[in-house]
Amino acid sequence: MHYRLSPSDLTFLYEGCKHCFVLKVKHGIAQPSIPLPAIFSTIALLQKDLYANARTESICAGPPPGVVRYGEQQVRSRPITFSGGESGCTISGRFDIVAELDDRSYGVFDFKTGKPTDEKGLMYGRQLHAYAVALEQPAEGALALAPITSLGLLYFTPDRCAQTTPPRQVLEGEMRWQPVRRDDGAFLSFLEEVVRLLDGPMPPMEPDRCDWCAYRTRTGSAQATASHSAAIVLSAGVTRPGSPAAPTGPANPACPACNGPMRRRSGKYGEFWSCMKYPACKGTRNVSGSS
Repeated sequence: MHYRLSPSDLTFLYEGCKHCFVLKVKHGIAQPSIPLPAIFSTIALLQKDLYANARTESICAGPPPGVVRYGEQQVRSRPITFSGGESGCTISGRFDIVAELDDRSYGVFDFKTGKPTDEKGLMYGRQLHAYAVALEQPAEGALALAPITSLGLLYFTPDRCAQTTPPRQVLEGEMRWQPVRRDDGAFLSFLEEVVRLLDGPMPPMEPDRCDWCAYRTRTGSAQATASHSAAIVLSAGVTRPGSPAAPTGPANPACPACNGPMRRRSGKYGEFWSCMKYPACKGTRNVSGSS
Protein backbone atom coordinates (compact mmCIF):
# COMPACT_ATOMS: atom_id res chain seq x y z
CA MET A 1 0.00 0.00 0.00
CA HIS A 2 1.01 3.57 -0.61
CA TYR A 3 -0.86 6.12 1.51
CA ARG A 4 -1.37 9.77 0.67
CA LEU A 5 -1.14 11.87 3.83
CA SER A 6 -2.44 15.39 4.30
CA PRO A 7 -0.24 17.43 6.71
CA SER A 8 -3.33 18.80 8.47
CA ASP A 9 -4.62 15.27 9.21
CA LEU A 10 -1.43 14.54 11.14
CA THR A 11 -2.53 16.98 13.86
CA PHE A 12 -6.01 16.97 15.41
CA LEU A 13 -7.46 14.05 13.44
CA TYR A 14 -4.57 11.70 14.23
CA GLU A 15 -4.50 12.72 17.87
CA GLY A 16 -8.27 12.88 18.23
CA CYS A 17 -9.37 9.49 16.90
CA LYS A 18 -7.25 6.79 15.28
CA HIS A 19 -10.38 5.04 13.99
CA CYS A 20 -11.56 8.15 12.11
CA PHE A 21 -8.02 8.81 10.88
CA VAL A 22 -7.76 5.35 9.29
CA LEU A 23 -11.32 5.63 7.99
CA LYS A 24 -10.42 8.82 6.11
CA VAL A 25 -6.91 8.02 4.86
CA LYS A 26 -7.43 4.37 3.96
CA HIS A 27 -11.10 4.35 2.98
CA GLY A 28 -11.79 7.95 1.92
CA ILE A 29 -14.57 8.46 4.49
CA ALA A 30 -14.10 11.79 6.27
CA GLN A 31 -15.82 13.14 9.36
CA PRO A 32 -18.58 15.63 8.51
CA SER A 33 -17.36 19.21 8.50
CA ILE A 34 -18.93 21.84 10.73
CA PRO A 35 -19.33 25.52 9.88
CA LEU A 36 -17.45 27.11 12.79
CA PRO A 37 -13.81 26.37 11.79
CA ALA A 38 -14.34 28.20 8.49
CA ILE A 39 -13.75 31.49 10.31
CA PHE A 40 -10.20 30.42 11.14
CA SER A 41 -9.53 29.60 7.49
CA THR A 42 -10.89 33.02 6.54
CA ILE A 43 -8.59 34.77 9.01
CA ALA A 44 -5.59 32.82 7.71
CA LEU A 45 -6.44 33.69 4.09
CA LEU A 46 -6.68 37.39 4.94
CA GLN A 47 -3.33 37.21 6.74
CA LYS A 48 -1.68 35.57 3.74
CA ASP A 49 -2.88 38.43 1.53
CA LEU A 50 -1.81 41.04 4.08
CA TYR A 51 1.74 39.73 4.42
CA ALA A 52 2.43 38.80 0.79
CA ASN A 53 5.94 40.08 -0.10
CA ALA A 54 6.30 41.58 3.40
CA ARG A 55 9.41 41.45 5.52
CA THR A 56 9.09 38.81 8.23
CA GLU A 57 10.13 41.39 10.83
CA SER A 58 6.99 43.38 10.03
CA ILE A 59 4.74 40.50 11.13
CA CYS A 60 6.01 40.24 14.68
CA ALA A 61 9.21 39.84 16.66
CA GLY A 62 10.98 36.50 16.39
CA PRO A 63 10.93 35.08 12.85
CA PRO A 64 14.28 34.97 11.04
CA PRO A 65 14.76 37.92 8.67
CA GLY A 66 13.50 37.46 5.13
CA VAL A 67 10.65 38.17 2.72
CA VAL A 68 7.39 36.25 2.32
CA ARG A 69 7.60 34.88 -1.24
CA TYR A 70 5.02 32.09 -1.44
CA GLY A 71 1.48 31.77 -0.10
CA GLU A 72 -1.14 29.01 -0.21
CA GLN A 73 0.65 26.69 -2.62
CA GLN A 74 0.34 22.96 -3.13
CA VAL A 75 3.16 20.60 -2.15
CA ARG A 76 3.60 16.94 -3.10
CA SER A 77 6.44 14.74 -1.95
CA ARG A 78 7.99 11.85 -3.78
CA PRO A 79 7.27 8.42 -2.22
CA ILE A 80 8.61 7.95 1.29
CA THR A 81 9.56 4.38 2.20
CA PHE A 82 10.74 2.77 5.41
CA SER A 83 13.33 0.09 6.04
CA GLY A 84 11.79 -3.37 6.27
CA GLY A 85 8.28 -2.18 5.45
CA GLU A 86 6.16 -2.90 2.40
CA SER A 87 4.01 0.22 2.62
CA GLY A 88 5.01 3.84 2.22
CA CYS A 89 3.43 7.24 1.91
CA THR A 90 3.45 10.55 0.10
CA ILE A 91 2.65 13.98 1.51
CA SER A 92 0.16 16.22 -0.26
CA GLY A 93 -1.22 19.52 1.02
CA ARG A 94 -1.03 23.32 1.01
CA PHE A 95 1.22 25.45 3.21
CA ASP A 96 0.27 28.91 4.48
CA ILE A 97 3.41 30.91 3.65
CA VAL A 98 7.07 30.36 2.84
CA ALA A 99 9.65 33.09 3.35
CA GLU A 100 12.90 33.43 1.46
CA LEU A 101 15.34 34.21 4.23
CA ASP A 102 18.22 36.65 3.94
CA ASP A 103 20.75 33.78 4.01
CA ARG A 104 19.04 32.29 0.86
CA SER A 105 17.43 29.44 2.76
CA TYR A 106 13.68 29.17 3.36
CA GLY A 107 11.29 29.23 6.30
CA VAL A 108 7.88 27.52 6.40
CA PHE A 109 5.34 29.27 8.62
CA ASP A 110 1.69 28.56 9.48
CA PHE A 111 -0.92 31.03 10.72
CA LYS A 112 -2.92 30.00 13.77
CA THR A 113 -5.64 31.76 15.74
CA GLY A 114 -5.59 31.32 19.51
CA LYS A 115 -2.99 31.14 22.25
CA PRO A 116 0.29 29.31 21.65
CA THR A 117 1.16 26.38 23.91
CA ASP A 118 4.00 23.88 23.94
CA GLU A 119 1.55 21.04 23.31
CA LYS A 120 0.13 22.75 20.21
CA GLY A 121 3.66 23.54 19.03
CA LEU A 122 4.59 19.85 19.10
CA MET A 123 1.41 18.79 17.30
CA TYR A 124 1.49 21.51 14.62
CA GLY A 125 5.20 20.81 14.21
CA ARG A 126 4.26 17.62 12.36
CA GLN A 127 2.38 19.71 9.81
CA LEU A 128 5.35 22.02 9.28
CA HIS A 129 7.78 19.10 8.99
CA ALA A 130 5.52 17.53 6.37
CA TYR A 131 5.63 20.70 4.26
CA ALA A 132 9.41 20.93 4.65
CA VAL A 133 9.98 17.31 3.59
CA ALA A 134 7.66 17.73 0.59
CA LEU A 135 9.43 20.92 -0.53
CA GLU A 136 12.91 19.40 -0.20
CA GLN A 137 11.91 16.02 -1.66
CA PRO A 138 9.24 17.01 -4.18
CA ALA A 139 7.39 14.78 -6.63
CA GLU A 140 8.11 15.38 -10.28
CA GLY A 141 6.69 18.73 -11.32
CA ALA A 142 5.87 19.81 -7.76
CA LEU A 143 7.16 22.96 -6.06
CA ALA A 144 10.77 22.50 -4.88
CA LEU A 145 12.46 24.75 -2.31
CA ALA A 146 15.63 23.99 -0.35
CA PRO A 147 17.05 24.15 2.15
CA ILE A 148 14.28 24.70 4.70
CA THR A 149 16.07 26.02 7.77
CA SER A 150 13.23 27.53 9.80
CA LEU A 151 9.82 26.28 10.90
CA GLY A 152 7.40 28.29 12.98
CA LEU A 153 3.85 29.24 13.94
CA LEU A 154 2.44 32.76 13.71
CA TYR A 155 -0.29 33.06 16.33
CA PHE A 156 -2.99 35.72 16.21
CA THR A 157 -4.58 36.13 19.64
CA PRO A 158 -7.67 38.41 19.42
CA ASP A 159 -8.14 40.65 22.45
CA ARG A 160 -10.20 43.60 21.19
CA CYS A 161 -13.16 44.20 18.91
CA ALA A 162 -13.86 47.73 17.66
CA GLN A 163 -16.32 49.36 15.30
CA THR A 164 -14.84 51.60 12.62
CA THR A 165 -17.82 52.90 10.68
CA PRO A 166 -21.20 51.18 10.83
CA PRO A 167 -21.57 48.36 10.00
CA ARG A 168 -17.81 47.66 9.83
CA GLN A 169 -15.91 46.07 12.71
CA VAL A 170 -12.28 45.17 13.25
CA LEU A 171 -10.83 42.39 15.36
CA GLU A 172 -7.51 43.25 16.95
CA GLY A 173 -4.94 41.13 18.69
CA GLU A 174 -1.28 40.38 19.17
CA MET A 175 0.81 38.39 16.70
CA ARG A 176 3.23 35.99 18.37
CA TRP A 177 6.00 33.81 16.99
CA GLN A 178 6.42 30.21 18.14
CA PRO A 179 9.49 28.53 16.62
CA VAL A 180 9.45 24.80 15.91
CA ARG A 181 12.74 22.92 16.09
CA ARG A 182 13.30 20.77 13.04
CA ASP A 183 13.94 17.10 13.77
CA ASP A 184 13.63 14.99 10.62
CA GLY A 185 14.57 11.77 12.43
CA ALA A 186 11.70 12.11 14.90
CA PHE A 187 9.29 13.11 12.12
CA LEU A 188 10.17 10.14 9.91
CA SER A 189 9.77 7.82 12.90
CA PHE A 190 6.33 9.35 13.42
CA LEU A 191 5.42 8.76 9.75
CA GLU A 192 6.51 5.14 10.08
CA GLU A 193 4.22 4.83 13.11
CA VAL A 194 1.36 6.27 11.04
CA VAL A 195 1.96 3.81 8.19
CA ARG A 196 2.05 0.87 10.64
CA LEU A 197 -1.29 2.01 12.01
CA LEU A 198 -2.76 2.16 8.50
CA ASP A 199 -1.37 -1.29 7.65
CA GLY A 200 -2.78 -2.87 10.79
CA PRO A 201 -6.28 -3.87 11.84
CA MET A 202 -8.96 -1.20 12.01
CA PRO A 203 -8.59 0.64 15.33
CA PRO A 204 -11.64 0.42 17.59
CA MET A 205 -14.13 3.26 17.65
CA GLU A 206 -13.70 5.76 20.47
CA PRO A 207 -17.20 7.02 21.36
CA ASP A 208 -16.03 8.31 24.75
CA ARG A 209 -13.65 10.84 23.18
CA CYS A 210 -14.81 11.20 19.56
CA ASP A 211 -18.20 12.83 18.88
CA TRP A 212 -18.40 11.28 15.39
CA CYS A 213 -17.80 7.77 16.74
CA ALA A 214 -20.38 8.44 19.47
CA TYR A 215 -22.95 9.56 16.87
CA ARG A 216 -22.35 6.55 14.63
CA THR A 217 -22.51 4.17 17.62
CA ARG A 218 -25.79 5.58 18.91
CA THR A 219 -27.49 5.76 15.52
CA GLY A 220 -26.28 2.37 14.37
CA SER A 221 -24.56 3.82 11.29
CA ALA A 222 -21.22 2.30 12.28
CA GLN A 223 -22.24 -0.99 10.66
CA ALA A 224 -21.80 0.52 7.20
CA THR A 225 -18.13 1.37 7.72
CA ALA A 226 -16.90 -1.05 10.39
CA SER A 227 -15.44 -3.67 8.03
CA HIS A 228 -12.38 -3.29 5.84
CA SER A 229 -14.38 -4.88 3.03
CA ALA A 230 -17.30 -2.40 3.18
CA ALA A 231 -18.19 -1.00 -0.22
CA ILE A 232 -17.13 2.61 -0.58
CA VAL A 233 -18.73 4.78 -3.23
CA LEU A 234 -17.68 8.35 -2.54
CA SER A 235 -20.12 9.93 -4.95
CA ALA A 236 -23.00 8.59 -2.87
CA GLY A 237 -21.29 8.54 0.54
CA VAL A 238 -21.09 5.10 2.18
CA THR A 239 -22.93 2.27 0.42
CA ARG A 240 -23.62 -0.97 2.22
CA PRO A 241 -22.45 -4.11 0.38
CA GLY A 242 -25.18 -5.52 -1.82
CA SER A 243 -27.14 -2.28 -2.07
CA PRO A 244 -29.00 -2.28 -5.41
CA ALA A 245 -28.54 1.48 -5.71
CA ALA A 246 -24.74 1.29 -5.60
CA PRO A 247 -23.20 3.08 -8.59
CA THR A 248 -20.53 1.24 -10.52
CA GLY A 249 -18.59 4.22 -11.90
CA PRO A 250 -15.13 5.34 -10.77
CA ALA A 251 -14.60 6.74 -7.26
CA ASN A 252 -14.52 10.46 -6.79
CA PRO A 253 -11.06 12.05 -6.68
CA ALA A 254 -9.40 13.15 -3.45
CA CYS A 255 -9.18 16.84 -2.60
CA PRO A 256 -5.79 18.29 -3.62
CA ALA A 257 -5.75 20.52 -0.53
CA CYS A 258 -6.79 18.22 2.34
CA ASN A 259 -6.95 14.75 0.73
CA GLY A 260 -10.61 14.40 1.73
CA PRO A 261 -13.52 13.24 -0.44
CA MET A 262 -15.00 15.50 -3.12
CA ARG A 263 -18.41 15.91 -4.71
CA ARG A 264 -19.42 16.99 -8.18
CA ARG A 265 -20.92 20.46 -8.41
CA SER A 266 -22.03 22.90 -11.09
CA GLY A 267 -20.77 26.47 -11.33
CA LYS A 268 -20.87 29.38 -13.75
CA TYR A 269 -18.15 27.71 -15.87
CA GLY A 270 -19.65 24.23 -15.79
CA GLU A 271 -19.17 21.15 -13.61
CA PHE A 272 -16.21 20.67 -11.25
CA TRP A 273 -15.17 18.67 -8.21
CA SER A 274 -15.46 20.51 -4.88
CA CYS A 275 -14.16 19.44 -1.47
CA MET A 276 -16.96 18.15 0.75
CA LYS A 277 -15.53 20.32 3.55
CA TYR A 278 -16.31 23.54 1.66
CA PRO A 279 -16.20 26.34 2.83
CA ALA A 280 -13.65 25.23 5.43
CA CYS A 281 -11.59 23.80 2.56
CA LYS A 282 -11.72 25.34 -0.92
CA GLY A 283 -9.94 22.57 -2.83
CA THR A 284 -11.25 21.95 -6.36
CA ARG A 285 -10.44 19.78 -9.37
CA ASN A 286 -11.50 19.86 -12.99
CA VAL A 287 -13.98 17.15 -13.93
CA SER A 288 -11.95 16.20 -17.00
CA GLY A 289 -9.09 13.86 -16.11
CA SER A 290 -9.58 14.24 -12.35
CA SER A 291 -9.67 10.62 -11.27
